[in-house]
Amino acid sequence: MAETSRNTDPGELEPGQALTAGGRLSIARRVEPERPKLPFTPGQLARLDEALTLSTRTTGLEFAVYLGDLGEDTRERAEQIHAELGHRAPSGVLIAVSPAQRQVEVVTGEYSHRRVPDRACNLAVMNMVASFKEGDLIEGLISALRMLSDTAGTDFESGHE
Repeated sequence: MAETSRNTDPGELEPGQALTAGGRLSIARRVEPERPKLPFTPGQLARLDEALTLSTRTTGLEFAVYLGDLGEDTRERAEQIHAELGHRAPSGVLIAVSPAQRQVEVVTGEYSHRRVPDRACNLAVMNMVASFKEGDLIEGLISALRMLSDTAGTDFESGHE
């Protein structure tokens, strides 16, 4: 951006401003790219992390949350993400949410499915959807984690990893 300013004193210039030989004031400004808007505040992320940690510790199962686009076949993509838990997949419980698609998938592993049956997953999904309709994504996720971990109970005696 340039302005004509023959009366500007070079000593009064601010950082990023220069007076050209022709008497024009040249101004350089730093433009910061806009950061993408995150769905959660740092406080909400801390609450979600705490709920995930508590669910995993009390049940011995591996709870995980995925938030993002699930593609054309939402169930297949959620199962792929669940498989990425690696050796923890058999005891894994994944809550996958695609807000833009209005899709929620809960995937359980071979072992976790015995402790968190489809009925409990469906109830958790209905609970999440009700919260999401009210615009409360974080409370829906935390509530679902509580419901699923309550259903799973504790299982420290089996020593299953």
